[in-house]
Amino acid sequence: MNLLRLLAALLGLAPTLLLAATLRCDNRLISTGDSIHEVLTKCGEPVSRDLLGYRERRDDWGFRHELVVEEWVYGPRNGMYYFLRFEGNRLVDIDSRRVQ
Repeated sequence: MNLLRLLAALLGLAPTLLLAATLRCDNRLISTGDSIHEVLTKCGEPVSRDLLGYRERRDDWGFRHELVVEEWVYGPRNGMYYFLRFEGNRLVDIDSRRVQ
C-alpha cells in the first residue's frame, strides 16, 4: 500500500517537473531556473525592466528571505513580446503575448 502512495505522489509531481519554460535568444536557450547573469549573457539587455516588488520566502531551515521581483520585457520578435519574471536572482516564469 505504501508503494501505491509513493507512486501516486510521484505522478502528482510529474506535471510540475515537465513545465520548465524556455525561450530562444538567437542560437542560445534560456529556461526557468537560470540566473539573471545567464539571461543577460544569452539575450542581452531587455527592452524594459520593471521592479514589481518584493516576495518573502522561507528556506529549508525556516529563515525568512526577502526577494526582489522583477519583470523584463524582450521583443517584439516576429510579433511577440516575451515577459520574464525574476524572483531574487532566478528566472521563475516566461510568458509571451502577440502584438495587437
